[in-house]
Amino acid sequence: MDYKLILEEIKPTPEEKDKVREVSEKLLKFLNDKCYLDNIDAEAVLVGSVAKKTYLRGKSDIDIFMAFPLTTDKNDLKQSGLDLAHQCCDAFKATPYHQFASHPYVTTEIEGFDVDFVPCYRIDDGSQLKSAVDRTILHTKYVQANLAEGQNEEVLLLKRFMDMTGTYGSEFKVGGFAGYLCELLIIQYGTFENTLKEASEWKFGHVIDLMEYGTAKNFKDPLICIDPTDKNRNVGAALRLDKFSQFIQSARNYLNSNKKEQYFVQLNKKLDKDSILNEFKSRESNIIAIKFDIPEIPLDTLHPQIKKTSDSLRKILNKNDFLVFQNDYWTDEESCAIILLELAVSKLNNVKVHEGPRVYYKQACDNFIEKFGLENCYLIDDVMVSNVEREFTTPHDFIEHLLTEEYILRIKVGKNLTKPILDTYEFITLEDMVNDDELLVFLDDFLNPNQHIKR
Repeated sequence: MDYKLILEEIKPTPEEKDKVREVSEKLLKFLNDKCYLDNIDAEAVLVGSVAKKTYLRGKSDIDIFMAFPLTTDKNDLKQSGLDLAHQCCDAFKATPYHQFASHPYVTTEIEGFDVDFVPCYRIDDGSQLKSAVDRTILHTKYVQANLAEGQNEEVLLLKRFMDMTGTYGSEFKVGGFAGYLCELLIIQYGTFENTLKEASEWKFGHVIDLMEYGTAKNFKDPLICIDPTDKNRNVGAALRLDKFSQFIQSARNYLNSNKKEQYFVQLNKKLDKDSILNEFKSRESNIIAIKFDIPEIPLDTLHPQIKKTSDSLRKILNKNDFLVFQNDYWTDEESCAIILLELAVSKLNNVKVHEGPRVYYKQACDNFIEKFGLENCYLIDDVMVSNVEREFTTPHDFIEHLLTEEYILRIKVGKNLTKPILDTYEFITLEDMVNDDELLVFLDDFLNPNQHIKR
């Protein structure tokens, strides 16, 4: 396939390239001049996709790392790094915002670009690592040295393809491929199309070891890509099994498709709220939606906690015979979240079988009979059982019971969500949800999983 037209759409324009280079150089000059004048032993370095020339059009975020010697006290590194970032923001009339990873860093917007200022340690290899961000400069240098001329375009094609098939982004919300992993795939396989051909044959535990470190046996992940700058790190560690599988199948679908160009654009979905409601109605499932307020915490903390809560609700409902067909969650990442449960049952019968001990354990069986009465006990195979009245026959009532101070600990709720859920949760209907465009997309994806990986 000829990718020229696609590249014309996804490559940064000459104006964008010039502008991001100009702004990056000004920021670096300010910071390095400041370090020189104030006798600060640190160097500002441009990293990330802008430095590697692997950024897509409109995604030219500027990442500047401020590297301090390994002998620098951790608190001094934090304070000096933040001070430099704040002074740079002041000089360029920007508002600094603090974020947290291994340690605090500053984000802002300068001349239309999102900018991160991150303090780190200056290391020569992964064995010197003192914080997770320290490898980033090494990553940038490795890609700059090993990505052949023209291969940055292959990276852009791969990133765009992954983005459009829902498999790009290593943040928990996505669980897909990191940008650095995309670059290593192209270094390994040469081209975008060859990467897809190779991926279409991947098995669980596939290994990529560019430096032949031989440490893959230490990992049990779906994709094991040993970091060329650190033999003890798997670059694919954040890649979830579902996204690994979706990429394999999307590669197969693409290679077999006669409409390859459509894999580089958003799905053309004309969503209609009545159609969505009718599709849910036709399934004749029991739909329960729980809405609650969310706290102000980092997104990489928020998403795992909501998912943990959603999955725990599914497990306890299943354990109590309420048969969850599927579950998922949505959040606007600012004020609220919704857990959506689709159940195969709306109401259970009034009695259930309560299992006791196996018949071979006489004392345990005697105790069971004493508790439930001989006339109420019987055997199923070799297990003593008794019919008991259900406390809850509807999932709605059971969930209301669980979402109380006394019983919420029966669910594995994200630690920052317990109070917001108890204080603010409410049951909402599908009719409440379909009037929001973002929720309409979420509901469509809920009804039609994996639609992004096929055209």
